[in-house]
Formats: sequence, C-alpha cells, structure tokens
Amino acid sequence: AFGLRGSLKLRSKFYGPYKILERIEEVAYKLHLPEGTNIHPVFHISQLKKHVGHQAVPLPHVPLVTSEGYVKTIPVAVLDRRVIQRNKTPVGQCLVQWESLAPDDATWEDAAFLNKTFP
Repeated sequence: AFGLRGSLKLRSKFYGPYKILERIEEVAYKLHLPEGTNIHPVFHISQLKKHVGHQAVPLPHVPLVTSEGYVKTIPVAVLDRRVIQRNKTPVGQCLVQWESLAPDDATWEDAAFLNKTFP
C-alpha cells in the first residue's frame, strides 16, 4: 500500500488516520497499520500529524434541491447592477442574493435571464 511505485510528486504526504496502539518512549508511537503494508509500525513524532477530521459547516437550513440535483433558488434581493460588454454588446447584469444561500454567495446574473425566469 505504501510502495515506492508511481510519481513521488503525486503521492500523498500523509496516510491514515491510524489508531495509536502505544506510546514508545517520549518521541515515538506504534500505530495499527493495515495488513500487507510491509513497513515498521513505529514512527517518530516528527513523521506524524494530528488528525483533525472533517469539520462540518452548520447551515441554518438545508437548501431545497430539484430532481436534477440543482439547488432550487429564489432571488431575495438585487444588491447591485452593472453593464458588461459581451461580444461588443452591452449586457445588463444584477448581483442577486438567493433565498437558500448565504449573502456572500450572491451571483451576477443577466437581467434578461432574471426577467424571463422570475417575472
């Protein structure tokens, strides 16, 4: 599992997490490694990294999702307006805050699209 095959640049720098079986002296730990790894299970603490885990970001409410898997969004407010050039044609855009998303997730949308989709 930890063999020397493949590119060193693409290989993970850390593997695991693995359960600590015992502390050996002040600076080494014995880990429970999967069978077949063919490496010594005792590591110096400089070679180990604390496992933090996946940190969940709490949402105030779960956004609705369509049957196609897209987040169902409803515009709440237009925060700003601008005009951009697209193929030498001026296009009006609005910065839209969406109902089920945080204000930082506001997106620029074409005004024509908004008028057509949300009359």
